Parts: sequence; structure tokens; C-alpha cells
Amino acid sequence: MSQKKSAPEVSRREFLGSACCAAVGATGLLSTLGSLRLMGAAASPANGPQLPPVAGAPIASDYKAIVCLFLNGGNDANNLIIPTGSGVATDAASYAAYAAARSNLAIPRASLLDIAPKTSDGRTWGLHPAVPELRSLFNSGKAALIANVGTLVYPTTKDQYTKRSIPLPPQLFSHSDQQVQWQHSVPDKPTSTGWGGRVADLVNAFNTSDQISMSISVAGKNTFEVGNKVSQYVINTGGATVLTGSTTSLTPTTADGVRFRAQKDLFSQAQPGLFETAFASASGDAIVSSDLLNSVLASSGAVTTVFPNTSAGNQLKMAARLIAASPTLGLKRQIFFVQLGGWDLHASQVVNADPTTGVHAGLLSQISQAVNAFYNATIELGVANQVTTFTASDFGRTFRSNGDGSDHGWGSHAFVVGGAVKGTDIYGKMPALTVNGPDDTGLGRWIPTTSVDEYAATLATWFGVSSTDLPTVLPNIGRFKNPNLGFL
Repeated sequence: MSQKKSAPEVSRREFLGSACCAAVGATGLLSTLGSLRLMGAAASPANGPQLPPVAGAPIASDYKAIVCLFLNGGNDANNLIIPTGSGVATDAASYAAYAAARSNLAIPRASLLDIAPKTSDGRTWGLHPAVPELRSLFNSGKAALIANVGTLVYPTTKDQYTKRSIPLPPQLFSHSDQQVQWQHSVPDKPTSTGWGGRVADLVNAFNTSDQISMSISVAGKNTFEVGNKVSQYVINTGGATVLTGSTTSLTPTTADGVRFRAQKDLFSQAQPGLFETAFASASGDAIVSSDLLNSVLASSGAVTTVFPNTSAGNQLKMAARLIAASPTLGLKRQIFFVQLGGWDLHASQVVNADPTTGVHAGLLSQISQAVNAFYNATIELGVANQVTTFTASDFGRTFRSNGDGSDHGWGSHAFVVGGAVKGTDIYGKMPALTVNGPDDTGLGRWIPTTSVDEYAATLATWFGVSSTDLPTVLPNIGRFKNPNLGFL
């Protein structure tokens, strides 16, 4: 049986700097008085008394969760899905062209994990040898690949890109800008919310309690989960962050117990101004929320599926524990954000001239193993058809090697895993893998043929967002022809 990790204790300053912000979720909400009012309202558990931690409650049959696995730094997806050149005669040169462009980054043909997508474009494909678990999920129909997806303002051709005759996402190839645009999906206008947060605003009515947010991040504050009504709640792989001594399990007469009561009494007192009132309310509610969540996690029982002891594995294990706790928390909809960094591999992408090893191979192996364990945990919990995990990343990387790694690109390939996924297929259009070809801006930076909007709309629709509400989540969705890609 897996062993629970205890939640970390932090100092008062650290707690107020992180847990309170986690409770209200939106970075920068302290900028206006109106935002302070929103912060206080969002953090306050106004829907009744605390939930009792009751173990063993069944997960609702209409429960659903989506899990965003963000690959921070720009995944070189050109080495995730690779042409094998073993298809029809016209495909014979595709692996040779791949090997020539990628040079030292090219995975040997004999090492590729062949796949057979249901839909063929005349080319044959394989996966990186570091992802055998992902290949098994794909072959068993529980995973699908999404081709050449990226940020777009409008559908864009190479001619339109070259002539700048159509609006383009600002600051292409910039990490920070493209991360934010992926997570809010509105690159052509300012927005203060993420598309996951807007989904949460619309579907939160499915939940019977707001005491713990339906939007939980195990990877720090993010743009994706920022909503107008539902605030993201940031925890870590050990549970909710707590202020030293702030737990109701402490005996009231002990020093820590007295301190806990004093903290709560202090935060509950009337404050002289709006800022002070909102700050005290958020601080007090953060103490209550963290104590409640950790109590529920402690009583919900262990998830027995074995997870790898890695960053991705531990984050997804916590997501599985929170799914198991969803009945006690009164949640029928949950949105999770997990993240793995280290993908910005301009150099050191391979080791000892062997592209099947090295940093990129290690990262791919980590997510393949962690996602596989998480899918197995959803089977254990009886919710495999109700939980969908999807990947996203800043951008893809150049098809052409820079000699030691790859540089910032645009369109990338993603994957989706879950029992509801219509797997064993590639959705969208794979680019023509030719440097300076019809899909290339230069150096093998693919112009996306599927927009983030289309990708997100498919997930949001499955999650319960109606077609009439879809433009609220994705204001630009009407510009693209495929509001449902069909992978769910």
C-alpha cells in the first residue's frame, strides 16, 4: 500500500504569501478594490458548514475530471511522433528526410515503436522508444494523438504568414507569451482568465459544495485555471500548505492549539478597511480550507496503484487522491493542472550521440510512465471513462537540428488519454515534414493546422459545456471549422 506524505508546514509569512493566494487563485487580484471584493467572496466558504471527512463514499456516476499536463519549455514533438517510411511507395523517403533534417537528433528507424492509426494520410508513424506505456495506451484505444496544434488567431496558410496578411499570435516563439496564450486561448485580445477557469465558471453548478475549489493546481499558480467565479486552489504533492500549528487536530490546551485558535480569532475580527478585511478573510479561509482538505485526504484511503517517484508521478498521484476524495468534497467536476519543466532543450538533448537517451528521452519516459500509472489509478477508482488527461506545451521545436538540440518552433503534437478517448488514431493534419515546405515558416517551424481553440473546445464539450456556451469559453472558436475534433 502506498504511503501518504504529510502536508508541509510553513512559516506565517510563507503561508500568507502562498496559501492565501492559492485560496483565491487569481494572480494580481489585489490591484483594485473590486478585485478585493471578488477575492473575499471567492475564498469564503459561504455554502454551509464544513464537510465531515467521511471515507469510502462512492464517486458519482456523472463525475468528470480533466487534467492538463503542461510540458513547460516547449516539447520537441518531432521526436515524439516520427515517420517510419515503411508505408506506400510515396512514403519511402519520409524517414530519410526526417533523418537528414534532424541529423544528430534523429531516432534510429529500428528503435521506433510502430503504431497503426485508424486513419491514414499515406504515411506510417512510430513513437519515441522512451514511451512504451503511451504506445500501449494508444494501441488499446485509450490514447489519441493530436497533430500540429498551436496558438492561432485565424486559420493561417504559409502565404498568409509570409505576407502578414492575417493577424498572427503576438510574440511567436516566446516562452512566456506562448505559455499564456496556450492557457487562455485568446491571443488577439487582453484577457484576465484562462480557458480552464472559464470552463469551471460554467460547470461549477454540477458541484454541491464550494468549500474546496473544483480547480486545483499541483504545480503552482497558472493562467489556465484563473476564472471569474471559480478560483484555483494551489496545493503540493503532500497536500494543502498549512501554517505551523494550524490544524484542528491539535489539542486546544496545547501551545500550538492555543496559537491555532488565536490565529482564527484574529482573522475573524472586524478590520478597519476593505484591504484589511479581504486579507483577513482570505487568510482565515485558507487556514480552514487547508485543514479541511488535508483531513479529507487523510480519511479517503490510499490509492494502491503504484506511481513512479518522479515529479510528474507524484503530481498525478495527488490528482488521483483528490479524485478519490471528490464525493466527500461535494465535487462532481474537477479540473487539475500539473506541470513538468525542462523541455527547453537548445542543447544537451542527446547524450553520447545517442538520441534514444539523454534529457529529452528521460522527460518523455517520465510522462509516459506517470500518465500510464494515472490511467491505471482511474481504473482502480472506477472512473476511467470519466477522467481525461491531455498535454499542452509552449510550442513545438524546429525540425532542423541546431547541432546540439532544437530551437523554438510553433505547431506541436499532443496526446490525450482516458477511457472516453476514441483512441488508436491521429486527429488533425500532420504537417509536410519538409524544411521550407508548405507548412514551414523556416527551419521546420510548423504553422499549426489545428488551433488551441479546437483542441480546447473538444475537451470543454465533453466536460459539459453546451454549444451555446462554447464562445464564452473560447471567444474565437467561430473562426475555426472544427469545434469538435472527435477524439472524445
